[in-house]
Amino acid sequence: MTGPYLIAGNWKMNGLNSSLAVLEETARSCERMDGDVEVVMFLPATLLAVSSIVIKDTKLQLGGQDCSSERSGAFTGEISAEMLKDAGARFVMIGHSERRLRHAEGDDLVRQKAIQAIEVGLTALICIGESGQEKAEGKTLAVLSSQLTYSVPRVSSIDQIVIAYEPTWVTGTCVTPTLDEIAHVHRHIRSELLAHWGDSGQQIRILYGGSVQPSNAAEILAIAEVGGLLVGGASLDAKQFSAICEHGRSVRAAA
Repeated sequence: MTGPYLIAGNWKMNGLNSSLAVLEETARSCERMDGDVEVVMFLPATLLAVSSIVIKDTKLQLGGQDCSSERSGAFTGEISAEMLKDAGARFVMIGHSERRLRHAEGDDLVRQKAIQAIEVGLTALICIGESGQEKAEGKTLAVLSSQLTYSVPRVSSIDQIVIAYEPTWVTGTCVTPTLDEIAHVHRHIRSELLAHWGDSGQQIRILYGGSVQPSNAAEILAIAEVGGLLVGGASLDAKQFSAICEHGRSVRAAA
């Protein structure tokens, strides 16, 4: 994988105005990243507008954690992709395992949300991943192929699509797949992207997500088809997250 790594932090349902100091510290560390690492933080919607002011003129980018499948209208409680962009987001995360599991979001809904995001100019980070049962039954690759086929819209704006592989059996644990397993899955995802988009499919970055820490970031990033990382809990700690980003810079520089 050539080009800059994308290191994405996901605060999930964490963060108040008092947490902005963490974001400021993270933004300062991003100034050292040069062109080797691109950094985006996916924040609760309540923090996006004020955060866009806090990080103005820095290299840190912002993302929303979800968006509606509708453009606007009578959809109480939902947040449109356009609203996220207006609040300062440049990315939006779609189909995260916690949305798929807790809110029963299926591939069709994920695809519709991604279309909305891309139409307003956001980059859609589309999450895919198998459950523990699916892994045990040997269905990992089949599940990922299906999710890629039905969750990812066939749009020409290929630079507005990022895929994040986050096995659901890893979320909230300290367990990660082996390096060989990650490499095998990422090669499969790449082959599917090439099958769908031809040579252009090589341009889509594939992130790995799940129990990413400073201690394992470098070895995961060194895997050929890994184009970045999706970081959960460690992104709430500016020092830990910055260390992960530094690993990205050192691995890319050594490549």
